Amino acid sequence: MSICFQKTYQRAFGTYPLKGAALRDAVAAALAAGYRAFDTAQMYGNEADTGAALAESGVAREELCVVTKAHPDNYSEAAFLPSVEASLAALRVEAVDLLLLHWPPIGGDIAEPARLLLSAQERGLARNIGVSNFNAAMMRELRGLTDAPIAINQVEFHPLLDQSALLAAAAETGIPLASYCSVARGEVFKYPLFAEIGADYGKSAAQVVLRWILQKGVSINTMSTKPANIRANFDVMDFTLSSVDMARIEALTGTGFRVVHKDLAPWAPEWD
Repeated sequence: MSICFQKTYQRAFGTYPLKGAALRDAVAAALAAGYRAFDTAQMYGNEADTGAALAESGVAREELCVVTKAHPDNYSEAAFLPSVEASLAALRVEAVDLLLLHWPPIGGDIAEPARLLLSAQERGLARNIGVSNFNAAMMRELRGLTDAPIAINQVEFHPLLDQSALLAAAAETGIPLASYCSVARGEVFKYPLFAEIGADYGKSAAQVVLRWILQKGVSINTMSTKPANIRANFDVMDFTLSSVDMARIEALTGTGFRVVHKDLAPWAPEWD
């Protein structure tokens, strides 16, 4: 696994749903805050804007961890590699640091997309590969299909959703988790506990949520357009939540709040 990926992916800046000037301004603020990992996708329609923002930033390519995801409509022999090559052109890179399957295919047969993903890596189009939105059974199946390192499974992960089944699968398969919807699209802020705990550490509610995710062994993806929030989301490495506070937060996972349902994404599998 590349040194760039190991060093920088623990805190990544997500670009959805930003485009144009808003995206460029946010990327500039994220780079200034210290972010070096940037997450986009074919589905987002902003790979070119992301590539332009990074290319024009003056930050050396070797310092960056560029992540994109293949659209499930491209999971065919004819479409997959050309779609990845188009992503590279849009992002202005010779290879991405991490290429993910954005969703499992409808029907759940992951063998062919997994083969195509491996072929992209073998051709040098991606330094690392992974998946997104795979359930625990799919993680186990994927591990059975290949011994190749699978860098992450990027999933919805926050303190209002019990993802213990995925954490168990991650431990079993060696496929780490990474979060999206890390603050549950703001739903966490309806719960006073996070601000109460934050007051004890001199941190905000959002920083407590993000720190909890990291201490669960899960990498975080965050997005904001406000420079102060971008900096705060990055500034979560200088404190450690106590085991008592971790447990207090853990109790909220029984809330069962999920942002992404099948009505939002037809490719969504049967969630654990």
